[in-house]
Amino acid sequence: MALAMGITPSRLVTSGYYRVHLWVLMGLNTLASLALFSNRSYDHWPVAFALAIGLTMASYVGAVAWLYEKSSAGTAILYGIALVSLVAAVLATNWRSGTSAVGLTLGFLDIASGGWLLGVTLAAMFLGHWYLNTPTMELVPLQRLVILMAIAVAIRTLVSATGLGLNLVYGQPPETTWWIFIGLRWLSGLLGTAMLALMTWYVLKVPNTQSATGILYAGVILSFIGELTSQLLSVETLYPV
Repeated sequence: MALAMGITPSRLVTSGYYRVHLWVLMGLNTLASLALFSNRSYDHWPVAFALAIGLTMASYVGAVAWLYEKSSAGTAILYGIALVSLVAAVLATNWRSGTSAVGLTLGFLDIASGGWLLGVTLAAMFLGHWYLNTPTMELVPLQRLVILMAIAVAIRTLVSATGLGLNLVYGQPPETTWWIFIGLRWLSGLLGTAMLALMTWYVLKVPNTQSATGILYAGVILSFIGELTSQLLSVETLYPV
């Protein structure tokens, strides 16, 4: 989400968008800090916890920077939050001992692509909502985020398909229930989200930002369902799906 906000051109979007949603990031990082503190069963939790606390503070500082219209500093803080968040997510992951290089690579891509999909979809929805407050803004920033959303779905699909294929080759024969949840993961989190991104793109050609925002709300819900299902399935599989 921080990366998507940083990519959004500040000359075309009012500073309130960045300030308000850095508060959202501050809340999310506070929640992450509490979650990490309550689960101290793996080696790297102190570092991940410290990074989460630092990200919470950085989100507040970034919001202050945008409050005073310091767009360069605010954008740099957003990029820094995005990078450190990725490092913290990798450290907070409970990697299986003896995981192969392929498994580690796919696991890293799973974290990065999943975060990208959820983050850019949330950022697009929030930006669509911001057009209701400032309807005179140009549509280019929102269109750019919708394109990034579609790219994120494509990359996420590639990562998930690779993990699914490897699990079918090297894992245990899946049961019927497993296939049902795989169907939910693909229909909701990938195909459904891709369809809503396409619908949003065409609605913005009308243009109707209010309807586009409603579609993006649905996109956030579907992507969350898909990613939660993926997380639940990946606990019991050799490779993330």
